[in-house]
Amino acid sequence: MHDIWNPWHGCVKCSEGCKNCYMYYLDGARGKNGADIYRTKQGFRYPLSKDKNGQYKVKSGEMLRVCMTSDFFLEDADEWRSEAWEIIRMRPDVKFFLLTKRPERVAEHLPHNWGSGWENVFFNVTCENQKRADERIPILLDLPFKHKGIMCAPFIGGVTIEKYLPSGQIEQVLCDGENYGGSRPCHYEWVKRLSDECRRYNVTFVFCGTGRRFVKDGRLYSIEDSHVQTEQAFRSGLSFSGRPIDFKLTNIFGDPIPESELYKPYYGEKCRTCSMKLSCNGCSKCGKCG
Repeated sequence: MHDIWNPWHGCVKCSEGCKNCYMYYLDGARGKNGADIYRTKQGFRYPLSKDKNGQYKVKSGEMLRVCMTSDFFLEDADEWRSEAWEIIRMRPDVKFFLLTKRPERVAEHLPHNWGSGWENVFFNVTCENQKRADERIPILLDLPFKHKGIMCAPFIGGVTIEKYLPSGQIEQVLCDGENYGGSRPCHYEWVKRLSDECRRYNVTFVFCGTGRRFVKDGRLYSIEDSHVQTEQAFRSGLSFSGRPIDFKLTNIFGDPIPESELYKPYYGEKCRTCSMKLSCNGCSKCGKCG
């Protein structure tokens, strides 16, 4: 996918949401071990890669989801993180979506020139159930980031975040069901409550997908196709576009980038009913839809 940057791969399971980790599952299907942690070779400097014309492949205004097969604040990645931070600093025109289950490690692993935060970093914590929400969100609110969000995925237990929303710091909430081996059910009522809470505070809420096991009105649905999962999430009407997130992107010299020069997402036919449209870079035009 054109919106993912994995500078390292592999992870250590640390909470309930990790039990059926999709990365472990996919690595296992290839005869690999998801617990093997390594720096990626070609992928590490992806945000700085250029095409044959000398232009960045990742365009100004795009968002890169970072470490989707690991955790940016994983202990085993401490030796590589400073270089990754430097790459993020060198692309102040690109938004970097950081997601962690280890917010307690963040304060000690920020760049020396971090200050009150960088405009191009969108920091998120995983809250798969209420226990982890109440453990991680208070840390999130205390950390110096310009942009903050919550990801309830895999959504394996009911969560309320209403007491955290009045702070005004949380700009987006995403949730998704579980996939692959051993998928635990996601309940419609859990998603509806999060959606209602976000609407009350004008916070964007994205119901990314139902997962493979979805419960509504007491009935368990098995939804194996990922496209059907996202389409059903879209058709639920639970996603909500709240107040816009104002990323003040600049060039390397600190000059603001005009709106006209920022990346404009393209959406294909299948995107029309995809729940991820609120939070993705659009279609990569890979040709698979054709």
